[in-house]
Amino acid sequence: MTVSPNAPRSPIFAANWKMNSGPSEARTFMRVFLTRYARRPDRTVLIFPPALSLAAVRDALRERTDILTGVQNIHWEAKGAFTGEISAPIAADAGATHVLVGHSERRHVFGETDEQTAKKCAAAVAAGLVPMLCVGEKLEERERGETETVVVRQLRAGLAALSNAQIADVLIAYEPVWAIGTGRTATPADASAVHVAIRAELQNVAGEHGRAIPILYGGSVNAQNVRSLLDAKGVDGVLVGGASLDAEGWATIVRS
Repeated sequence: MTVSPNAPRSPIFAANWKMNSGPSEARTFMRVFLTRYARRPDRTVLIFPPALSLAAVRDALRERTDILTGVQNIHWEAKGAFTGEISAPIAADAGATHVLVGHSERRHVFGETDEQTAKKCAAAVAAGLVPMLCVGEKLEERERGETETVVVRQLRAGLAALSNAQIADVLIAYEPVWAIGTGRTATPADASAVHVAIRAELQNVAGEHGRAIPILYGGSVNAQNVRSLLDAKGVDGVLVGGASLDAEGWATIVRS
């Protein structure tokens, strides 16, 4: 997933279905989406369905290896008495290639800590999964001028258990909490400012390895604003929630 720092960046389009679309809906979605989106070598498309729908999505993609799949969460232990949890090895065995770590809802609804994101990133890498580490500030933190402080803290913590070489294979998603599911979106200038700060910190933490790590923007991305966000300096792709649940709408976004 890592690209040369001097190469043009190919955008990454990631869909997070959250707790939506069971296996039946997922199969219908994929039938429609695949008729609307032809294989394109100049971008990467990722889908994060609910865990129980992963098999349905993977089955639909047997002839479309250009589209990757992931899970929305993992436990940091490889196995054990953790009822209801999914380990990284289990996710990989089920066909996932990626995993979301530290999504704002995991942090602020389920109480996931910075330390737990570090353990999850390390577990993902150990199992051969690519973690997409999500960082972002709440509205009150933004209003206090703490955006960069919060984002850098979350970034450092999440990567703390990885070597520089391992960090090079991680994806980062900046998702301001105040813009998720609210209809409010960071302007391209807002997104650029934070992405530039993230890039600087990645280089500070991982040296040259940090120059080419893709940084995605997430937060009320839709077909109307996706192009302007992708045109913003430092934005290497988008992590899309609600707008990715409609197959035709998602196809419009990934064709941007």
